[in-house]
Amino acid sequence: MFQLSIADLSQCLARRECSSVELARLFLERIRTLNPGLNAVITLDEERTLAAAAAADRRIAAGESGPLTGIPILHKDIFLAKGWRTTCGSRMLENFIAPYDAHVVEKLDAAGMVNLGKTNMDEFAMGSSNETSWFGPVRNPWRLSAVPGGSSGGSASAVAARLAPCATGTDTGGSIRQPAALTGICGLKPTYGVASRYGMIAFASSLDQAGPMAKTAQDLALMLNAMAGFDARDSTSLEREPEDYTRELTRPIKGLRIGLPKEFFAEGVQPAVTKAVEAAIAQYRALGAEIVEVSLPNMGLSIPVYYVLAPAEASSNLARFDGVRYGHRAAEYTDLTDMYERTRAEGFGAEVRRRIMIGTYVLSHGYYDAYYIKAQRVRRLIAADFAAAFERCDVIMGPTSPTTAFELGSRTDDPVQMYLCDIYTIAVNLAGLPGLSIPAGFDAAGLPVGLQLIGDYFSEARLLNVAHQFQLASDWHVTMPSSFAA
Repeated sequence: MFQLSIADLSQCLARRECSSVELARLFLERIRTLNPGLNAVITLDEERTLAAAAAADRRIAAGESGPLTGIPILHKDIFLAKGWRTTCGSRMLENFIAPYDAHVVEKLDAAGMVNLGKTNMDEFAMGSSNETSWFGPVRNPWRLSAVPGGSSGGSASAVAARLAPCATGTDTGGSIRQPAALTGICGLKPTYGVASRYGMIAFASSLDQAGPMAKTAQDLALMLNAMAGFDARDSTSLEREPEDYTRELTRPIKGLRIGLPKEFFAEGVQPAVTKAVEAAIAQYRALGAEIVEVSLPNMGLSIPVYYVLAPAEASSNLARFDGVRYGHRAAEYTDLTDMYERTRAEGFGAEVRRRIMIGTYVLSHGYYDAYYIKAQRVRRLIAADFAAAFERCDVIMGPTSPTTAFELGSRTDDPVQMYLCDIYTIAVNLAGLPGLSIPAGFDAAGLPVGLQLIGDYFSEARLLNVAHQFQLASDWHVTMPSSFAA
């Protein structure tokens, strides 16, 4: 039962072959048994979970259910969930209890989903390996000595190990897609503004976007149907007519134009990754797709642009964590200034402090024009490159990550090397485009390879169709780590 997709579990619930309470108990038991070796889930409230499951069963019995009613889910611990501890992976919020729901949590609750708990994450979503969390690193279920990717690594690891059928994540520079690739699951970053950021603890406000993580592209579509929607409480939320993201899943892809940016196949990509991506492209060609070469000439600038803009926004967003109103406060201090300094020094980890310092520097007098404004101009060039590419193709395709999962601790002393993990994902966030990662094979060591699909604005339904058609013709997405299969 735990290996079934959301779509399959929904049918089981509708046919009364199982109850939501039974599903919740099944996954809670898997978390209790298997999570100690993964450190993917950091907060549980079994009483609250089982109460929600019982309520879902009543909805199903009354004939008031939808496709997500009764389905268990884990939430990345960046989303506020009323009454639940919400830490953002930081000592700063170690004991914070959320007073209200994030819009995404609110919408999924309304759809009848059952919250199993909260997942571990890089502190304040800053990281590419899920090693910066105050609660310790998350491990990859395919190899416990390897990273799961970050910052949504807890969600990715949990779904890959089938501790839950699905999870929420957030993507600021690749933090849904990259961990999805490294753990062999599916992850979608929607167009910026499609899912509300209300109640999602901010890292970089012009880049952060919530999205679903699950076993299949079809499951992502079902989740996005519930997660998307306008929210007046979020000034960046887009007011659009609701759409059904499952509507194009069965559409044939014959005649689809797939763009291959030459910049995605340059030096630095592991041969095993290239081999798997090329095999996936060959499969698409067999399905009737047309392959065209495109170029994203400014993509190489995405890393430096991101690491000017994201820290600048983080410096501003994290100023609120000062020990005055909520969160950690230093036990000893001499005056108000000393309290601020000690609280932030104790509450934030090294990576968060590094990015706050960089952000404060680039926003300071004398450097704002030289760095921040220039980075914003280059950001527009990156978006223009994508616009030009989509005049020649329908979907852009390439690796999600240049490598498969690397060993824990192998890059923590080299921040630049760590930042390069997101070389193929960051440009998508800078342009505000939708991006999707799906499993596409394994390297010689048995570690998953992710295939990235990038679409034009609001093309999520088409992206999900392209991913679903590949999954009908392959079985990479149904393979799971053998040590978690029992």
